Amino acid sequence: MEWSDLRIFLAVARSGTLGAAGRELGQTQPTMGRRIRALEAALGQTLFQRTSEGFLLTDEGAAVLAHAERMESEALGIARAASGRPGELDGSLRVSSSDWFGSHVLTHAVASMHRRHPAVTIELVTDARLLSLARREADLVFRIAPFDEPDIAQRRLLHMPYAAYTATTGDDTSPRQRITMDTAFGDMPDVAWLAARLPGSAVAFRSNSREAQARACALGVGIAVLPCPLGDATPGLRRIDLGDEAPGRDVWLGYHTDLRHLPRLRAFVEEVLRATTAL
Repeated sequence: MEWSDLRIFLAVARSGTLGAAGRELGQTQPTMGRRIRALEAALGQTLFQRTSEGFLLTDEGAAVLAHAERMESEALGIARAASGRPGELDGSLRVSSSDWFGSHVLTHAVASMHRRHPAVTIELVTDARLLSLARREADLVFRIAPFDEPDIAQRRLLHMPYAAYTATTGDDTSPRQRITMDTAFGDMPDVAWLAARLPGSAVAFRSNSREAQARACALGVGIAVLPCPLGDATPGLRRIDLGDEAPGRDVWLGYHTDLRHLPRLRAFVEEVLRATTAL
């Protein structure tokens, strides 16, 4: 039995289809099917039930899954430990954040990092999903909630101020409509704050993208609550006083403890700290 076959097993178990698993691992669907059959033959067990909707784990497959995930965890731990050895400032660093934070905050740190350490490649992934640090989906993550996963080094980076914005060409006497988060993020503090200050107002636009909210606001769609680095930098926007300050959010950074001695990660965190000092 080879670890490569178990990686394929894990990919199929998680995605449910040979095609999706093959795209994840960069292999063809026939190759994936052949390797799964070989693994089942080696174990003498049927690991998947083939259905019209995809591959479903059998009871035997579920038992193998638990062991395979432990093996994956150990293999990833070896990779993280190897990556964490001190060395030259080169290589790549995969960073995850929201779209607006990446564009308006992290790019300043990226530019400074490039000037100081040009051999380091920063890969920025802006994704609404909470990427797994343990699985190396990202090396460094910035988000608005503390991390609750084990073996994660984290710190509160800063408190980000938010404010209400409207279009510079807007007429304060016209009916006010709201630009807000989509329903999946309806419990965020700024959503309730804006609704309370504009009672009876209609929602004109919803989006989980703060960048899209800012552009819609600048085009006169409605009033939006935005992080100040984004709102202040977006042409066509001005702050508007709705009676009191909008609720801000804490920003947290986190990385796996196995990478705490990785020189390029530590160097980039230092650049981020410098870039956010004035915020």
